[in-house]
Amino acid sequence: MSKMVNLKINGIDVSVEAGTTILQAAEKLKIKIPVLCYHKDLCIAGNCRVCVVEVVGSRKLVAACATPVSEGLEIHTNSLMVRNARKDIIELLLSEHNADCTKCYRNGNCELQDLAAEYKITNQDFLDLAHGAYTIDDLSPSIIKDDSRCIRCQRCVRTCSEMQSVGALSVANKGSEMKISTFFDRPMREVVCTNCGQCVIHCPTGALIEKTYIERVWDAIADPNKHVVVQTAPAVRIGLGEELELDAGERVTGKMVSALKRLGFDSVLDTDFTADLTIMEEGTELLHRLKANLVEGDHSEPLPMTTSCSPGWVKFFEHTFPEMLDNMSTCKSPQQMFGSLAKTYYAKKIDVDPENIVSVSVMPCTAKKFEADRPEMRDSGYKDVDYVLTTRELAVMIMQAGIQFADLPEEKYDSIMGKSSGAAVIFGATGGVMEAALRTAYELVTGREVPFENLNIEPVRGLDGVREATVKIEDVLPDWKFLEGAELKCCVAHGLANARNVMEKVKSGEVEYHFIEIMACPGGCLGGGGQPIPTNDEIRQKRMKAIYDEDMSLAIRKSHENPEIVQIYKEFLGEPLGKQSHKLLHTEYFERQRY
Repeated sequence: MSKMVNLKINGIDVSVEAGTTILQAAEKLKIKIPVLCYHKDLCIAGNCRVCVVEVVGSRKLVAACATPVSEGLEIHTNSLMVRNARKDIIELLLSEHNADCTKCYRNGNCELQDLAAEYKITNQDFLDLAHGAYTIDDLSPSIIKDDSRCIRCQRCVRTCSEMQSVGALSVANKGSEMKISTFFDRPMREVVCTNCGQCVIHCPTGALIEKTYIERVWDAIADPNKHVVVQTAPAVRIGLGEELELDAGERVTGKMVSALKRLGFDSVLDTDFTADLTIMEEGTELLHRLKANLVEGDHSEPLPMTTSCSPGWVKFFEHTFPEMLDNMSTCKSPQQMFGSLAKTYYAKKIDVDPENIVSVSVMPCTAKKFEADRPEMRDSGYKDVDYVLTTRELAVMIMQAGIQFADLPEEKYDSIMGKSSGAAVIFGATGGVMEAALRTAYELVTGREVPFENLNIEPVRGLDGVREATVKIEDVLPDWKFLEGAELKCCVAHGLANARNVMEKVKSGEVEYHFIEIMACPGGCLGGGGQPIPTNDEIRQKRMKAIYDEDMSLAIRKSHENPEIVQIYKEFLGEPLGKQSHKLLHTEYFERQRY
């Protein structure tokens, strides 16, 4: 049992576990202490000092986020000294900050702006230093870095190094010259940045934002000669509501479809359709690799096979483990499969010249913007996906159009590439791709449903950084006799630091798996870099519950039972891993320099 510590905060007695910080103790009493550099996802830095409090008997103020409690401590969070210190700190931050808020993308959702409003900073007592030689890096297709709006809290640095183990951002110089920089101050597109956008999610201001394509999409919608088709990813339907004043984790699938139709898109379709298609291709590829390795002794397509749905993970893998690229599934992500089919199969079905089709995707992910720009993603003969919007960008378009989102009726996706299964929906949560693949692969091999209650494969679910599961395969169908009695060893990891640990162990031979699912972002796509801000574990849990509730609500919960998937193979693709599907739905990867 943990030792308890007794103290007083603003004259109120409170008892907390030893090791608790003053900030956490105050939260227990519902006393708000402002923070900027602090974030629940990250290690404590204590460098912004906005959270300073007064400790009775101490000569100086202390940072509440970084100071543990002790027995008998007396804390004042709202004394005159504390309030004056906080106002000075906020004013100093503003003096070095480009405070042209009405032109900032984060206007209305900026922690510094909120603090300035809360403390009524109306006079500027310090010199305005915000118009120095700042740079704006907008060369990346995914992320814009604006140094003029940076408050040097270093959240982005800690996110990139701790949570993602990438290290694309770091602190350069000292004192007044200190800045957040990249390797040799190169543009973000030229360094190891994976475009995951976790730095954007954790930045308290507008110093890091997604590169927006809203105006280009509006232009396409307004062009009478263009047929604009939009696809929406699984995690968007459980995140969009947060940007539009609904509760975290509220499912808004039908309202989202309704809003997209009112925005003027010609066809509103579902990325979940190609998530089901991904399972057919990826599941077949896994079974093909198992047979090649276990029966034929052919190791040219090695095990374990890793998923390839997350573009942040793919780029990280290209930089960090180039010698293992053959371990990655050759499947494109559902977004890119959709884009390729939109300008081939779909164009033919609706009798529209693919040159006049504009393919738009709405994703919870900033890395999808980079993925759509990859030169190999043009197998349709055109750029497969023209524009990628984040969940946040779609919310902006809905607000610009004056749509009252909460009052919208529920509508359904259009037909042709609009129908999907519950297995596709759970792609939005970490472990979802693994679970969806097992639901189909196990049934294809045995003729029976996967042996978990209600098809829910609980061992691969949850927010633990790394999870493992073993599925024993028994009483197989004749074509799969070589798998009789085999134990399929699976691993799920989310967040690139966890991914690195798993792959290092695989590389050293410390662990042995057959199939690994990796998502670049914490929680998977539901915690993606394009999702509503703030995002933390409490919110991720609510979004995850919504994902699984959506799965349970659907009549079809296995990818291979989706009638539109059966139809597209019959009419167009032929068979999984066939000539046509390989041309349009699969790709290759390339070694990238670490520096």
